[in-house]
Amino acid sequence: MRILAVGAGGVGSAAALIAARRDFFDLFVVADYDLARAEKAAAATTDARFAAAQVDASSAGSIAALCREHGITHVFNAVDPRFVMPVFEGAAAAGAHYLDMAMSLSRPNPVSPYEETGVKLGDEQFAVAGQWETAGRLALVGIGVEPGLSDIFARYAAEHLFSDIDEIGVRDGSNLVVEGYEFAPSFSVWTTIEECLNPPVIWERGRGWYTTEPFAEPEIFDFPGGIGPVECVHVEHEEVLLIPRWVEARKVTFKYGLGGEFIEVLKTLRKLGLDKTDPVRVKGVDVSPRDVVAAVLPDPATLGDRMTGKTCAGTWVTGTGKDGNPREVYLYHLVDNEWSMREYGAQAVVWQTAVNPIVALELLAAGTWSGAGVLGPEAFDPVPFLDKLTEYGSPWELQER
Repeated sequence: MRILAVGAGGVGSAAALIAARRDFFDLFVVADYDLARAEKAAAATTDARFAAAQVDASSAGSIAALCREHGITHVFNAVDPRFVMPVFEGAAAAGAHYLDMAMSLSRPNPVSPYEETGVKLGDEQFAVAGQWETAGRLALVGIGVEPGLSDIFARYAAEHLFSDIDEIGVRDGSNLVVEGYEFAPSFSVWTTIEECLNPPVIWERGRGWYTTEPFAEPEIFDFPGGIGPVECVHVEHEEVLLIPRWVEARKVTFKYGLGGEFIEVLKTLRKLGLDKTDPVRVKGVDVSPRDVVAAVLPDPATLGDRMTGKTCAGTWVTGTGKDGNPREVYLYHLVDNEWSMREYGAQAVVWQTAVNPIVALELLAAGTWSGAGVLGPEAFDPVPFLDKLTEYGSPWELQER
């Protein structure tokens, strides 16, 4: 296996460090628009199988050319979701398989944005699924932690824990604190703004996909691992678009534990127009307001030394158990920032995201997972993945509720 990782930010760099401990690949090229950043990420592995390259993620041609230069078999997309389609198309042009952690962007319904869907997350990718299948190539979409591991939990619950599912609800929360900053998102703020301020999507059997207002239906969810009760709200996320395609349930939701202060900051950015991506003219220079916000905030990859606490990603499932009795469980993955920094030098959120595509790549390399077309994590047997995650030293857990 010869891998091209597009993006040497927090997740891309952490993925390289995780992969360096495994032996399933021959070459791992870390590519970034900033060559120096790619070189730093590759050098940090101290592994001769890693190389650095410069690439323009907005250009499918640039991606394809780099794939051909290095004989790449699998493209791993670790950049902001605005670049999903050129990286996806570049991989296809080069005849490579493809993995990402976020899908092609949505566009709200122009008439009823908080009631009906417009262009949904992943629609552009699923529209060409037949072409990938005909070519015998796999595009494994949404294989981070959320989406990704959360979807695998949903498939595992359906196969091994339940005979009938009422609701699959992905719930994410943490007690992470970053010393010295009043506002410092632990993940890409560009992505955070996108998913939190777009109309959240909900799926119900008999109704299909529909939308609601951002931050709707707050609920208190009690997270394990000492995190405790956190208020969670609806945000737009890929699981709701993926899980119903492969897993039977009456309802699928995603809620994120943002916290009141974080929500108010996001609302203020929207009021000021600082969430917009279209460039505006400032003193003779065209600049995207959202890019300005991202530029003035600290790089999430650099926050690990100042961060304390744990992050929890998981899938809450209710319904009827295999024994015919009512059942409610929470399948989850917990990462302590102190552990991830000590073991890998990566902060908890980016490490938890990065480990999952590397596990998936190893399963694909072994032939344990295989397929063609545009597929989500739910399309595969969850057990080998969960076993391999434990083998990586970061086990998942199940809580009866």
